[in-house]
Amino acid sequence: MSVGFNDLLISYRQIWKNRMLTDDAISPEQMLKEAIKRELEDANSHPRVRKSIEVKYYLATKRITESNLSNNDKVRLIHLHIEMAAQLMKERNL
Repeated sequence: MSVGFNDLLISYRQIWKNRMLTDDAISPEQMLKEAIKRELEDANSHPRVRKSIEVKYYLATKRITESNLSNNDKVRLIHLHIEMAAQLMKERNL
């Protein structure tokens, strides 16, 4: 899948407006993947109230599908969420 990560990062920002996504030292692809990873890990929540990767994936997918993004951007973002969730689950032996 050929992904224009700069455009996809802009789409991601439209859905998650309060995310700090500024780091000129890394590529848009790295920035987007790191943001999705933090999201799936529920890293912005206190450890006692964090949700599982599966729950965070479901909530992210729901948010994406209910957004006003184009269907193409929705599919691309969901695909990245699948990729990052699979990677995290493999790392944790889930």
